[in-house]
Amino acid sequence: QVQLVESGGGLVQPGGSLRLSCAASGSIFSISTMGWYRQVPGNQRELVAGITSGGGTNYADSVKGRFTISRDNAKKQVYLQMNSLKPEDTAVYYCKQTFQFPKQEYWGQGTQVTVSS
Repeated sequence: QVQLVESGGGLVQPGGSLRLSCAASGSIFSISTMGWYRQVPGNQRELVAGITSGGGTNYADSVKGRFTISRDNAKKQVYLQMNSLKPEDTAVYYCKQTFQFPKQEYWGQGTQVTVSS
C-alpha cells in the first residue's frame, strides 16, 4: 500500500518562501510521475507542478518562475520550493503519485499553506 505524507506547510507573509516535501512509501518510486496540486474551498483541485520519472517538469502558468518542483529518488521524496508567495497561493497542497502500467494514482492527506500578512 502506497502512502504519501506531505510536510512543510504553514503561515508565511507575502513575498516569503516555503518548501513542501512529500515522502512516499513503496519500492518503485523512481518510475512514477509526481505532482503537486492545490485546492481552496469551493474550487476544483488544480495542478501546480509535475515531474516525470525522467525529470521533465511542467508548471501552472500562475506559478512559473516562482515555484520549483524536484525529486530525490534515493530518498523517495518530491519537493516544491515556493518563492515570492502571494495571498492567492493560499490553499491545501496535495502530493500525487501516478503509475502508468497499470494505471494507479495515490494522494497524500494535504498540507495547508497560508500566505497572509
